[in-house]
Amino acid sequence: MTVNVPAPSTTTELLAGHVGPDRRDTRKQRRPGPERGSSPRAGERVRELTRGQIEDRVGELGDLYATTSGGGPWAWNQARSAFLRRLAADVRRPGFELVIAESTELTGCAYGFPVRGDGPWWEGLDGYLPGSLLRAAACGHLFVISVILVPPQVRRENQDRPWNLARRLQKRLLTDHGAALGVMLVSRSDSRTAEALRSWGWRYVEGDAPRTSAFPPGPFRVLILGA
Repeated sequence: MTVNVPAPSTTTELLAGHVGPDRRDTRKQRRPGPERGSSPRAGERVRELTRGQIEDRVGELGDLYATTSGGGPWAWNQARSAFLRRLAADVRRPGFELVIAESTELTGCAYGFPVRGDGPWWEGLDGYLPGSLLRAAACGHLFVISVILVPPQVRRENQDRPWNLARRLQKRLLTDHGAALGVMLVSRSDSRTAEALRSWGWRYVEGDAPRTSAFPPGPFRVLILGA
């Protein structure tokens, strides 16, 4: 499962927009400005794409993945190709849904699919789910959020606000499917992705042993998100 977490900001990025105090009039107190960040006021509209629309905009989706992956053009090409192959496979899953955010251009994307208690599991997910989540899956209340793609500032700014773009995308997926919980697997070594998810309201599943599975154990942790 993928969350594109950009590389840490460079010194230039951290200093951008900070030019020190206004030397022209230090006696006046600055008025508080508007809240910055990914907000509905920025004009981003979140909506679902049909499968036909996904096919029509697959190039844009690949470009979004590449540009939010970090690295140079060579890394972009590899990341873009891998993402599009994965998307082509996932879009065929029952209940698949992809939502985008756009203003004058595509600014974000998230997709996933429901986990069914009586159907096939995705990449051995059943090897990691505690009994409480298996019961939610059996009732049709569990939804895998497989991919979240957002610009770097969405991770750095206003993560706890309901209008944060990542929060809006993931909430739309859960709401559309009437899911009680979202679920995602994250590598134990991938602290940056876990940090981003936790800033958007995800939490670790603790204190419940996973069921026995034919799949070999792996170094993953389960994160869940309430609807």
